[in-house]
Amino acid sequence: MPSHLLRLATVVLVAGAVMSVALSAQSSRALDPLDASGTVTYFIADGEPASAYRPSDRDLATWALQAWERSIEGTLRFVSSSEDEALIRVYWVTPDAGLYGEMASITVNGRRGAAVYVRPDAEMGGEVIARQAQADPLFRDTVVYLTCLHELGHALGLAHAGDFDDIMYFFGFGGDIPGFFNRYRMKLDDRDSIPRVPGLSTSDINRVRALYPRP
Repeated sequence: MPSHLLRLATVVLVAGAVMSVALSAQSSRALDPLDASGTVTYFIADGEPASAYRPSDRDLATWALQAWERSIEGTLRFVSSSEDEALIRVYWVTPDAGLYGEMASITVNGRRGAAVYVRPDAEMGGEVIARQAQADPLFRDTVVYLTCLHELGHALGLAHAGDFDDIMYFFGFGGDIPGFFNRYRMKLDDRDSIPRVPGLSTSDINRVRALYPRP
């Protein structure tokens, strides 16, 4: 198993209860913002062979980064880099990871960074979400895109939110989870619509701007 997945296993794969505790902790406290100095380097990995990753998923992760970048009006600028130099690193995990996504803080050359792990399929969402994803490829991309957007929000320093309208909403609070994804899907005409429909609420934007205020 690759080393980054071994590190993830120690965080979320010991048992379902361990993952629940970690997610609850994130939902209740603010995280430190990135030590970014205006520029955030990022790396998006290729998916593991059994991860259901598609090469086009790289676009979804990139669009999610761009949505956050636009929301804070240029206070941060995301720049692609090598894995070793990247403050944000996106990895695609296999179904046995047992989660939609996870974020883990890392240290990169003495600076706080983040490793983001995304499962690029909809099987974890239960029968309703999985069936819809199989019938509608754009719904499947919706699930993956919004997962990237949520976990990258954690990477930037945002904790979970209790408002169902927010991308940072914590599913542990319940609610209509298929509806959470469907409200975004209904705004899309085609896949090229995704970068034009950021999926962030006013609250999401206000919170991230508070972490990265304009000079």
